[in-house]
Amino acid sequence: MTAATVSLPSAWQRLLVRVAAWRRPFVRALPTALGVVILNFVLLQAIPGDAVDALVAEAGSATAETTALLRQRYGLDKPPVAQLGDYLGHLAHFSLGYSPRYDLPVMDLILARLPNTLLLMSLALFIALSLGVTFGVVMATWNGRWPDRVLSSIAFLLYSTPGFWIGLMAIILFAVQLGWLPSGGDATIGAELYGWAKFGDTLKHAVLPAFTLATFYIAVYARLTRAAMLDVRTQDYVRTARAKGLHPVRVTLRHVLRNALLPLTTVAGAHIGGLLGGAAVAETVFSWPGIGRLTLEAVQAREYRVLLGVLLLSSFLVILANVLVDLLHARLDPRIKGN
Repeated sequence: MTAATVSLPSAWQRLLVRVAAWRRPFVRALPTALGVVILNFVLLQAIPGDAVDALVAEAGSATAETTALLRQRYGLDKPPVAQLGDYLGHLAHFSLGYSPRYDLPVMDLILARLPNTLLLMSLALFIALSLGVTFGVVMATWNGRWPDRVLSSIAFLLYSTPGFWIGLMAIILFAVQLGWLPSGGDATIGAELYGWAKFGDTLKHAVLPAFTLATFYIAVYARLTRAAMLDVRTQDYVRTARAKGLHPVRVTLRHVLRNALLPLTTVAGAHIGGLLGGAAVAETVFSWPGIGRLTLEAVQAREYRVLLGVLLLSSFLVILANVLVDLLHARLDPRIKGN
């Protein structure tokens, strides 16, 4: 028997273990997702009115027969328990139902807006982590001196200032006064762009809303990085690294910052849901067509099926983010792999 033959089963076993490790969190999350769906459905049913009432109000007038036919067409005339059963049946067939207001499947509505929101959230998280960690490193390195005081004051202002006000001020400064960035939308009107040129144009439109969304988290990550680094640099292994004569920059980046990032990644993973919720404000201020604006429009139109779809998607995004955070922890700290 050759060495390759012996190593093949062990390689397959390692692959199966990794697949099981990825699958286990999602299997455990299914009851949670089902509970989220049922709870949101019950809460939304408690709100008076439905999508047909909103359609009738927009039309200006409608007979009782027309209203009854519309409710029958979209299944809104059934008891709440029957509507919940129908919705769960749609979910079993990987469908989120149909939207009377938009006259489209809910899945199509969400998938059309999802890329814009994911781009906005990814860019906002990148900005928040980059600036937050940089500020935190500078604050911890010059602890108690003027760089620490200045950046601490900036972090306090970003933490306490409402995001919509920062967005409005950013529009006035960067779009109106300086003319560097567009004030809203996701594409230049009238520009027929394709490929990388279109992506660059979309990215340019996403800078201001992403920065507005990231300001609060910049302050949080800066303070957290500073506190974690001040705690880590007093550990024995850091003193040992300094005693070996390693360069201070290498000690800071390789030993102090790497271990200080563990609590930061945990908090960043927990903020995915907050980023998705805060996207509604940023997308409204900057007219960004994403999930946040779709949620606001669904609330105004009483489109509860769209809201249920967005909430269900949000729960799965948070679950996926936590799985990725666990994998990142194992990468940053090899001791976690054995646990």
